[in-house]
Amino acid sequence: MNLESLAAELRGFVGITRKRAIGDLVGHFPVESDLIIASFGEDAAVIDDGEEVILLAADGIWSRLLEADAEWAGYCAVLVNVHDIAAMGGWPLAMVDVFSAASEDLAEEVLSGMRKGIEKFNVPIVGGHFHPDTPYSSLDVAILGKAKKGAVILSSSARPGDSVVVGVDLEGRVHPKFAINWDTTSFKDGEVLLRQLGSMRELGERALVTAGKDISNPGMLGTLGMLLESSRAGAVVDIDLIPRPEGMDMLDWQKMYPGMGFVVTAPPEKAGEVTGVFIERGLASAVIGEVTEGRRLVISSGSETAVLFDFEAESITGIG
Repeated sequence: MNLESLAAELRGFVGITRKRAIGDLVGHFPVESDLIIASFGEDAAVIDDGEEVILLAADGIWSRLLEADAEWAGYCAVLVNVHDIAAMGGWPLAMVDVFSAASEDLAEEVLSGMRKGIEKFNVPIVGGHFHPDTPYSSLDVAILGKAKKGAVILSSSARPGDSVVVGVDLEGRVHPKFAINWDTTSFKDGEVLLRQLGSMRELGERALVTAGKDISNPGMLGTLGMLLESSRAGAVVDIDLIPRPEGMDMLDWQKMYPGMGFVVTAPPEKAGEVTGVFIERGLASAVIGEVTEGRRLVISSGSETAVLFDFEAESITGIG
């Protein structure tokens, strides 16, 4: 597949296109508080708390995932929220959930998955709300975390000239019931996973990165696109440098939620230290590109190039 075709496929990928409605919602929620350091466009809101900050985030589980594998959906509800806090350079404290179940069997499967996530990542659910009698099923989880004030990693602060670095776990498997999930966590010990998650806290506390996000449903390049949109910047990425599982097609990999992965930007002189932190904590890592002033995400391979996103003419979330 040539780069133009790859770019077109990714622009139409549902993991990316379903983010477009976010920007229209943001205008309904004015933020008027001196305590709010950052909010929309970040993986978690950042709230002033003296020498530390409070991190607050929420994620809703996609109905397609609930329908495909309810237990996996429950597990992922914990997984994705823990990642949102880690992506900010923080540590999670507790979660609450809002759960609607159309059947007792589905409820048992979802709750079993959530319990596995809680035990794996050692973050408790301490409250929430349950609808036991709805004609539909839905699952939403909110999480509370903290970080050191000077170590928070934002999505909106990438700078032209920064290196683009990824850290991702390649040791996994495609989920048998949901082909766009790369499962790298369900079969690993919690200590291994917490060590991997801690890479972002180390990067933040050592001031090695300028911006970052956890790789989510839009995939690696889609997540980078959201970061660049928030930062009002662009980038050039060499897709031949992207770490990927052996035998995995690049298009399939770019549509994959990787289970454990982050994309960050860093001053070029610190990029080697960033890859070192990721690798030492069990993630494959590489410098894959550079942030640019022009608001376009360009992908390249050899002498071939293609524009994946032109933020002057289009948006992913509409934030930024």
